[in-house]
Amino acid sequence: MSILEALHSRRAVRNFDQREVEQEKIQELLKAATLAPNDRMREPWSFYVVQGEAKKRYEEVAYDYLQERFPAKQKLVDSSMEVVKKTPVIIIVTSDIASTEADTKDNEYAVCCAIHSMWLAAQELDLGFVWRTRGIGLVHDERSYEFIGSPEGKKVVGTVCLGYPEAKELENMKEKKRTAFEEKTVWL
Repeated sequence: MSILEALHSRRAVRNFDQREVEQEKIQELLKAATLAPNDRMREPWSFYVVQGEAKKRYEEVAYDYLQERFPAKQKLVDSSMEVVKKTPVIIIVTSDIASTEADTKDNEYAVCCAIHSMWLAAQELDLGFVWRTRGIGLVHDERSYEFIGSPEGKKVVGTVCLGYPEAKELENMKEKKRTAFEEKTVWL
């Protein structure tokens, strides 16, 4: 599959079957992430792989968060928790906080590139992938930061949900309509 084909066919996968993801495949994704462009080779990313017992603890944190955020929407809490429980691997991705605001922003951009590199690599490895920045990704909630041990100088940028896609998820995927680049481009 060419890079352009991968970009055209990339989709967010939110429903996974219960197969475990092989350690080698997770390592390949992490290797792909470290190939991302980054300013002055600061390599500002860190990855926190959540599986097994840690995933059970993450589920508790997610449940508390969802209960607090949606106290009158138990169905939403339950359906969101079902997704979390069925996700085989969760990777919390952080960016280094630098000494200047500009460098910190550059680091965040690099981490976004790293996550996208992982997404394209996941596709080649027949894995489903979704990058969450809100909701059950807990990215903007202090609990996510605390869950990974409150590392100094780090900011959570995204939560990656990873696994083998459910067959029906793949069957129901449609090509997304995108705005043509001509409508978003100004030639100067």
